[in-house]
Amino acid sequence: MTAFEVDQIAERVRRYYALVDDGDVRGVVGLFADRAVYERPGYEPIVGRDGLDAFYRGERVIDTGSHTVVRLVVGAADAAVEGEFRGTLKDGSEVDLRFADFFRLNEDLLFEARNTYFFSPMV
Repeated sequence: MTAFEVDQIAERVRRYYALVDDGDVRGVVGLFADRAVYERPGYEPIVGRDGLDAFYRGERVIDTGSHTVVRLVVGAADAAVEGEFRGTLKDGSEVDLRFADFFRLNEDLLFEARNTYFFSPMV
């Protein structure tokens, strides 16, 4: 993997968060492959661009907010993110949390899979 490829993947991942924070659903969905799968706690797997569009336009409980990428690690066709999110939910409550995201990309640099994990007390 070249430095150029690492930079392309890193830019694609950072662009994802910028588009989400800007509320650009069309732009966000365009970063995913046609049959992409997004797994997120509390939801059934979100499959395909239509599923992603429905999620970001309606099902997502977040109204507005901002992601901060704390750490980004890039592999040959994947990326791992440690981040922070601050925002407002659709019910008006404020949220401030840490998360981890894992992306798998195809040869066209489209996301084939994304898995999100949230830091919260469980045990």
